[in-house]
Amino acid sequence: MSERNRELLGLIPASLLVTAGFTAVFIERQDLVTDVSLTYGAIFLGLCLAVHIFLRLTLPHADPYLFPLVALLASFGLVMIYRIDVELAREQAQWFVVGIALFALTILFLRDYRVLERYRYLIALASIGLLMLPRVPGLGGGGIGGAYLGVQVGPINFQPAEFAKIGIVVFVASYLRDTRQVLVVGARRILGVTLPPLKHFGPLLVIWGAAMFMLLVIQDLGTALMFFGGFLAVLYVATNRASFVAVGLMLFAAGAWVVGTQVPRVQDRVEIWRHPFDPELVNGRAYQIAQSLFAQADGGLLGQGFGQSQLSGPGGGTLLPVPHTDLIYSVITNELGLVGGCGVILIYLLITERGFKTATLARDSFSTLLATGLTAVLALQVFVIVGGVTKLIPLTGVTLPFISYGGSSIVANFVLLALLLLVSDRARRPA
Repeated sequence: MSERNRELLGLIPASLLVTAGFTAVFIERQDLVTDVSLTYGAIFLGLCLAVHIFLRLTLPHADPYLFPLVALLASFGLVMIYRIDVELAREQAQWFVVGIALFALTILFLRDYRVLERYRYLIALASIGLLMLPRVPGLGGGGIGGAYLGVQVGPINFQPAEFAKIGIVVFVASYLRDTRQVLVVGARRILGVTLPPLKHFGPLLVIWGAAMFMLLVIQDLGTALMFFGGFLAVLYVATNRASFVAVGLMLFAAGAWVVGTQVPRVQDRVEIWRHPFDPELVNGRAYQIAQSLFAQADGGLLGQGFGQSQLSGPGGGTLLPVPHTDLIYSVITNELGLVGGCGVILIYLLITERGFKTATLARDSFSTLLATGLTAVLALQVFVIVGGVTKLIPLTGVTLPFISYGGSSIVANFVLLALLLLVSDRARRPA
């Protein structure tokens, strides 16, 4: 079976999931089944088939599993958001279409994605500029839970960090392609630790500075961890030196400690993480993480059943804050249990495996590093939000890719997917 035929076969579960999911919502709310669920499933399948035909014509050798896995996550996310709020689901469906359109445009205009190497410094400056937008007077959408993530432009609110992560990966992959040999050959051992030459490592310290900037100015630990983690993954693949990664981790830990002891917002997040059930915090600042843990514990092994999660109290009031964004994984675990939550994580692991396999098959250094960075950033984003709601790390405001509600998230991640497929097609193309 050819790559594209396997991809076509893989799209069937996604369309069936949409149909079954909307049917379950209708039964739970109205105790009846209409043909609307079949209509939604047919529309979603039609969009997926359109993308499949487009990929068959433009990227015939691309990885056959990446898009079906993403379609499965997106369909699951649409069903979960529709179960939470109908209007939000309609908006998410619109952003899904916009994401697919930008996905297609990325493939059409970046058929030779290596042209991005020529503009690496411009891309890096633009990415850092995007990170600064939330603090620009008149543009910043205000602090969300203390973190400055959103930008308000007219009726549109978006998170520029979602797009900046792609630009930072492009810059790091391009720069390390040229300097990785110099970093290794010119490295010196000091007190048993291998350190790269500062002359060539200097521009990469900008990435560390950007991560610290996010902690200090944007005040978002999760986004900083996602950016710097992706950078370290690319650095390790480029140099094969674990000591460089260790130095990077020490730099990040030192910067995080300084910021954590000086910035009240970060201090507050750490305090909530350490003591989520403190009586003085649980009814206020720690309410979100405490309710998240209660919801997941209540789900048990197999969950309460789809649509059975209690999101609001009998007399009004919110039991589970922002269930469509930050805590959507808690809703999934509450309704589908540990089995459902592990199933979602397994899909992300499969996407990560396909992304890293694309990196190993790539025929040039830039392609290898680009695929590694994009995959690492996506995987770390999942780790940050799942780790946050399960109290493994402090809770932050990043989204669960392709599942959480958010236009900027789904659009940016579709661009990320397009770049991965471009690298995959070039890597798998017959010589």
